[in-house]
Amino acid sequence: MNGKNPTKKGLYARLAADNIRKNSQLYIPYLITCCLTAAMLYIITSLSRNKGLIGMQGDYALLEILRVGSIITRIFAFIFLFYTNSFISKKRKKEFGLLNILGMEKRHIARVLFMETLYSAVISLVLGFGFGILLDKLLFMLLRKMLGGSVKLGFYISRYSLAVTAIFMLITFLLIFLNSLRQMHFAQPAELMRGSQVGEKEPKAKWLMALLGAVLLGIGYYISIVTKSPLKAISLFFIAVLCVIIGTYLLFTSGSIAVLKILKSKKSYYYKTKNFTTVSGLMYRMKQNAVGMANICILSTMVLVMVSTTTCLMAGMEDIIKTRYPYDFMVSYGTAKSIDIEKVLKENGVNVTRSQSYTSLEFAAFCKGGRVYAETSANSSASIDDVYELAVLSTEEYGKLVGEDISLADGEILFYSSEKGLDFDSLDLCGKEVTVKERLKSFPNEKTYNITQKMGVVVSGEDEVQRLNEYQQGVYGENASFIQNIYNFDVEGGGDESVKHLLEVCLAGSGRYMMIDVKYSAYDSFISLYGGLFFLGTFLGILFVMETVLIIYYKQISEGYDDKKRFEIMQNVGMSRAEVKRSIHSQIVKVFFLPLLTAGLHTAFSFPLIRRLMLMMNMNNAKLFALCLLACFLAFAVLYALVYSLTARTYYKIVSK
Repeated sequence: MNGKNPTKKGLYARLAADNIRKNSQLYIPYLITCCLTAAMLYIITSLSRNKGLIGMQGDYALLEILRVGSIITRIFAFIFLFYTNSFISKKRKKEFGLLNILGMEKRHIARVLFMETLYSAVISLVLGFGFGILLDKLLFMLLRKMLGGSVKLGFYISRYSLAVTAIFMLITFLLIFLNSLRQMHFAQPAELMRGSQVGEKEPKAKWLMALLGAVLLGIGYYISIVTKSPLKAISLFFIAVLCVIIGTYLLFTSGSIAVLKILKSKKSYYYKTKNFTTVSGLMYRMKQNAVGMANICILSTMVLVMVSTTTCLMAGMEDIIKTRYPYDFMVSYGTAKSIDIEKVLKENGVNVTRSQSYTSLEFAAFCKGGRVYAETSANSSASIDDVYELAVLSTEEYGKLVGEDISLADGEILFYSSEKGLDFDSLDLCGKEVTVKERLKSFPNEKTYNITQKMGVVVSGEDEVQRLNEYQQGVYGENASFIQNIYNFDVEGGGDESVKHLLEVCLAGSGRYMMIDVKYSAYDSFISLYGGLFFLGTFLGILFVMETVLIIYYKQISEGYDDKKRFEIMQNVGMSRAEVKRSIHSQIVKVFFLPLLTAGLHTAFSFPLIRRLMLMMNMNNAKLFALCLLACFLAFAVLYALVYSLTARTYYKIVSK
């Protein structure tokens, strides 16, 4: 190379610096992303170990959420950096092929690559740590303020977080470098020179793969729509997600080509100037960019679901607490004799403003084919969808709650179910045929716990309650439930620790079971839990948006270089510059916004399943969740369109050169 020894000291460092400068259009966005990734890794790791969060109400749950978040961030950061670097490697192949042909051996190119990787690592860590340390304190103060804690001044640097982040980033850059070496080692100079132009043959339609993608996507949607039980939703959620992810990749890579092949086979449609160029161009675009588009779609869906659910939980905090704690104090205890709690409270100067008192029996039961029965899970042939929490009240107890005189004949019941479709006229209630006299629209405290589906029955008298109690004890043995005395009440000002202590003393000898749920003490725990989830959802949402933007940017650049030659060919065969630009613009818009529309479709179909999961977190406000989902989609669509307008300029500059 110009008579100079390629091993001359400093040559590789200068070449690497020149390469980064000359390819600034590729490297600057990549380096900015690496810096932000290092900063985010430092911040989430530092917050998960920050002692300033210890001692707050619900600190254990919050710190666990942040620790899980730090693991998730590392996983996606690794995939993210590896994937985005592949765009740079793809565009640099021709450059390395030219250097190889001019006489630079692959080992010399490897040294240049090493120096480029080293520069990238140093810049990313130095700037990333500087930005991360500055932002860490701000986010810590915001997190404490959001959770109701006092904000302490002071500067804090986590050496542990610096070390962990540095090790992670260096290992990632090392693996990226080794992967680049692997690609270069097995490639021939002519193959490197062709670079990204390899594989310009018309893609073949893979009908079986397209069909499989449609089937998997249909399975994921079906699971979301038909799953009723929140418990089953947990077990099927990841299966549904996996089906949708695989189905998305297959449909983008194979299904899109199959659809375009069908359009091409329709001569009346295909052989028109506008349609001919659009379909042909889209076919090559989908072949080259299908995986990137699928990645954008999946990341967009993750952003929408994550941000909308955590925002909904935070926005609906008051609603959640009211659902979970309809009273200031909720007391349940197991004893054959009822205790006059209200009398004890009045004797100690506690003013009860509202109260509810009743006795009930609750146990797990299956409902299948008009039959309600108890059975151990080991012997059950029913599915989780058939599991209900059965609450039993006598007519006397139910009458006290609704303020009416209720009368039922032996063998008659009032029936309630949280799920639609159980419209029985009669059923087998734990071995006894009963007639449903009336279907109830609500049942006492049916929304307090949402882990399982609810079923309530009002039976003719205490004898029937005892029959059902003996029945479930015979089935469940030591794990059986028992008849509970329940007393729920509100006090002036919401109550304090003295009221709770008074209840504990009052119920000290109540028997084998006692539970006191207190609204005021649970409030801080809920704030910490859902506030932590909101923070993590927003944090990861920013990471995924950043990744999406970078993939979109590199996709536009890749298509710009690929379309530059195609642009010239289309003009050479007789199309005007305006026609060519209009045709390519039409293709770009379709390809660009297809992932967004598909992400919107995925999000819409995920609504039923995610709502079931949110029921377990006491979020029963479907309207609020739908509004949060819609608002997040509209906001993301605006951001997506803005990114398109900015990256489209870069694309047209490349094509027009």
